[in-house]
Amino acid sequence: MAENHDNIKGTLDILSAFAAIGSFLNLFTPVFGLIGAVWTLMRIAEMVAGKPFSEIIRRKKADNAIDE
Repeated sequence: MAENHDNIKGTLDILSAFAAIGSFLNLFTPVFGLIGAVWTLMRIAEMVAGKPFSEIIRRKKADNAIDE
């Protein structure tokens, strides 16, 4: 009888691990989708502007700005 309980506990441990992984994947899938969409928009902006994205978003200093 104790052997059956150990088998059931082991099976439930495996099922709970799969359930936990599945819930994390359902949470992370939209996050990764958003990251992919932002990355794609950055690449499109680079392609349209013809320069790296860091140069597109970099602010220009005023002519009379004091360098520290």
